[in-house]
Amino acid sequence: MVCLPRLARLGQQSWALAHRGRFYATVSTPQTVIEKIVQKYAVDLPEGTKVRAGDYVMIRPEHVMTHDNTGPVISKFLSLSCSKLDNPRQPVFTLDHDVQNQSATNQAKYKKIEAFAKEHNVDFYPAGRGIGHQIIVEEGYAWPGKMVVASDSHSNHYGGVGCLGTAIVRTDAAGIWATGKFWWQIPRVVSVSLDGKLSSGVTGKDVIVALAGLFNKDEVLNAAIEFTGSGVEHLSIDERLTIANMTTEWGAVAGVFPIDEKLHEWYQAMFKKAELRRFLGKPSSSSLAPVPIPSDPSQSTPPHPRLNPPRLEDALATRPIADPGAQYAARLSLDLSTLVPHVSGPNSVKVATALPKLLDPPIAINKAYLVSCTNSRASDIAAAAAVLRGKQVAPGVEFYIAAASSRVQEDAEASGDWQALVDAGAKTLPAGCGPCIGLGVGLLEKGEVGISATNRNYKGRMGHPEAIAYLASPAVVAASAAKGIICGPDSLDLKALPQYDQPKFSIVEGDAAPVKTVEVDEASLEPLLDGFPSFFEGPLLFAPQDNLTTDGLYPGKYTYQDDITPERQAEVVMENYDPTFAATARSLREGFPTDPSSSTRPGAILLSGYNFGTGSSREQAATAIKNAGIPLVICGSFGDIFKRNSINNGLILIESPALIKDMTERFGKDGVRGKGGKYGELTVVPEGWRIRVDTRRGGVTVSMGTEGEKTYPAAKVGRSVQELWVNGGLEGFIRASL
Repeated sequence: MVCLPRLARLGQQSWALAHRGRFYATVSTPQTVIEKIVQKYAVDLPEGTKVRAGDYVMIRPEHVMTHDNTGPVISKFLSLSCSKLDNPRQPVFTLDHDVQNQSATNQAKYKKIEAFAKEHNVDFYPAGRGIGHQIIVEEGYAWPGKMVVASDSHSNHYGGVGCLGTAIVRTDAAGIWATGKFWWQIPRVVSVSLDGKLSSGVTGKDVIVALAGLFNKDEVLNAAIEFTGSGVEHLSIDERLTIANMTTEWGAVAGVFPIDEKLHEWYQAMFKKAELRRFLGKPSSSSLAPVPIPSDPSQSTPPHPRLNPPRLEDALATRPIADPGAQYAARLSLDLSTLVPHVSGPNSVKVATALPKLLDPPIAINKAYLVSCTNSRASDIAAAAAVLRGKQVAPGVEFYIAAASSRVQEDAEASGDWQALVDAGAKTLPAGCGPCIGLGVGLLEKGEVGISATNRNYKGRMGHPEAIAYLASPAVVAASAAKGIICGPDSLDLKALPQYDQPKFSIVEGDAAPVKTVEVDEASLEPLLDGFPSFFEGPLLFAPQDNLTTDGLYPGKYTYQDDITPERQAEVVMENYDPTFAATARSLREGFPTDPSSSTRPGAILLSGYNFGTGSSREQAATAIKNAGIPLVICGSFGDIFKRNSINNGLILIESPALIKDMTERFGKDGVRGKGGKYGELTVVPEGWRIRVDTRRGGVTVSMGTEGEKTYPAAKVGRSVQELWVNGGLEGFIRASL
């Protein structure tokens, strides 16, 4: 349960609103914060439905952000024969990735995006205004209690202000432009309790670096995180944004902080800054945003459309709080009072080391970076300036800085912090993604070592694949730039830090009661659209492996053969995993009945382990399975992008960990996950076994020949998935919706 203090500044009337259930589901069906926010944005639900983790729902998000990838989204949108946006107030365009690129081609792309925005009256922020995620927060698009999506993996960022943010793919963005909505499977929800208070010199960046290193066995993979605990109130909003941003690297699809008094005060300070800008009459950097009207005591001026006190008070009054009895897939905790500064790497966020352990022998660096949406806000720049003021960047070291937005840079310049870094020898870059995404000047060269306050240090991410990259807080990055080795600032007293070999942390796997199969009355059955089957049924194939990649499902050498036929895809499906798989699937699908009026859809059903379909975004990994006569796949869990590609192309996916557990114990080598079949098989086909999936009730029934049958829990197939399936996939659904 997430427990939050009552907000002292809320009046009696607004507090009463919070308890009327005006927008969110009530305690009659205990829900998490994530489930409550989704409840508000889910559409086309049967009356009285309370959404739960695992449900497939259709979502109408508050906003959808696209950045430099707006160009391909425009192309997809136009290819669907769309001529106008469903809601021009929903999309937001922010140009931020390749802003250093002044080539004619890139500038033409940017002009095309701006022209499209003007034509359709979309809010547009040009190159130089800043990084999209920062703009979405500071311009009030991401808002407490709302749901905002973006075609970028760091949409989790919005959780720092209590907004549910999650990533979508470009096709989804085009679909939202056209229809206003997209489908989503509500992820499992994990509670992360941050307890105690950070010591001096320890920051929010150290918190997320430590979390990703301590819990590095996929504990939060494809989950939505709710942060709670006594330590949250001691974290600044900038620190919460940093932590939420890097829940992406930790493996989660969202990370949401509570809406509390500290957030209230942060927004009030933001309002004051906005009013000061209005008084001074500074124009917006967005060519399509309204130009602020200077304040006039004799004539009222319209408030900011998003950043205004009434909207904030409403968000506070209706803030979602987890119900008593809300169920979480796991509960993790970290004692902040035992944490010291940490460094991530080399070249992996799953490796986190306490800073004191990296000082001897010293690690020399060539480049340092204070850039990105993760740690380039005014407070981060101030922390770096405090370290470097009066000092110089070490000889042989290049230190690059870029503000998260033009607003941030204005504040840093006004405080003198920006100039302090420039005086120390820092090299400035325009507000944008730049080196973090591996674009522009200052990238790591072969053999170089870099330390960065960004979010990713994967091999090759920030330059050459044979370079080495570490991640750390702005203060540690600045100190390292000054001394030429990874180190902390002079002000950091190592002896005063908590003296623990590692931070105190814990994990409890799942507090939910075991799910049992129960009889479902007629009123609780999932309504079916015309043409969607009540059952999927057929023989089963079991691939006893975890982390089967998209390359294993569909070899990369076929990916760019645009003229490959569905029949040929069926012949090469799973070729890199099991060369005999296609023939096995073909033998199982022969002789299936083809009665189109039947309520049962026949076909072989594929079972596999966890994180099925991890890897690249190739759609063919899904279409090849479908073309092989397999209409449905059952796994412990799926890679998130593979899941989207599958549903978008009409391949049904079902998660049933209990079934996969039993299959593994019976048919897996040594009865454990990820080791193949008991006798070395890559694909197991139990003789005489069949599977029947009930789409209305949920549940999977396995008929085990002469051994009888057993039913396992699984989610019902919701309306959102049905709509895509009966229309032949997402593109067909979009066309049918126009």
